[in-house]
Amino acid sequence: MMAAFAVSGLCKRYPHFALQEVTLSLTEGEVMGLVGVNGAGKTTLLRLLTGIAAADAGSVEVLGHRLPQAQVTAKREIGFASEDMRLYRSQSLDWHIAMMRRIYPGWDDAYAASLVHRFDLRPQQTLGGYSHGQRVKALLLLCLARRPRLLLLDEPTTGLDPVARAEVLEALADVLRDERRSVLFSSHNSHDVEQLADRIAFLHGGRLIAHADKERFLDDWRRLLCLGSVPPALSSWPELAQVRHAGSQVEVKVRRWSEDLPARLSAAGLSVQRVDPMSLEDIFVTSVRAGGVA
Repeated sequence: MMAAFAVSGLCKRYPHFALQEVTLSLTEGEVMGLVGVNGAGKTTLLRLLTGIAAADAGSVEVLGHRLPQAQVTAKREIGFASEDMRLYRSQSLDWHIAMMRRIYPGWDDAYAASLVHRFDLRPQQTLGGYSHGQRVKALLLLCLARRPRLLLLDEPTTGLDPVARAEVLEALADVLRDERRSVLFSSHNSHDVEQLADRIAFLHGGRLIAHADKERFLDDWRRLLCLGSVPPALSSWPELAQVRHAGSQVEVKVRRWSEDLPARLSAAGLSVQRVDPMSLEDIFVTSVRAGGVA
């Protein structure tokens, strides 16, 4: 099956930031959530995939097209929406739709009309009179109605109120039902990623620190509460990401769970009192503090 995108050894340097040796790919038809704090390199990676920026080193291939050599062809099949993109505030949504219809042969008028209704937008009103949330939804509409094969979204729900955020996530879930549609979206909100993504990638400080199937992340990680003293040898156990005292208990966060782990901890002097799953947010934070995931 074709890769929606594949990057290898990707580097991009700026005066105060560098994306370093990123190797990552997404199978066509899958959804990947890119998680990282502000400044982690998420936007830089997305800009490299769109051809807006050129890599200093490494390779970029999108939908079978090598960038930058074939970026004009690739861009016809890419939809990109970023929180810092701006629409013409003095023009209406109808004006923007007419412009997009002329530019993109694959523009879907019926789908655009359904999104106008779903997002509760007034197409005749100038965008200067829209709220921030309405402008975000208008931008997503203009991106989605092109029916791109690869959808790149940079923080699509930033600044939205809870109702608007739910509407946007529902619309994205509809898009994802198309098995040929591939999506890479960045967010510092791990709850959105956990809701929509098939695969997860963690970026921190310009480096890819982990990437895997979402269910594998959630299945592999556990939080254990134990009683006892921490033996020095525990620091060398590769499946343990973090061990710290939590009041009178010892908290152990596990990156590779196995059913025999409680018995092994007991033999080492720690009695396991409780085993809990971990949220994606907790996994990301622990990964960053542990210096990445093996």
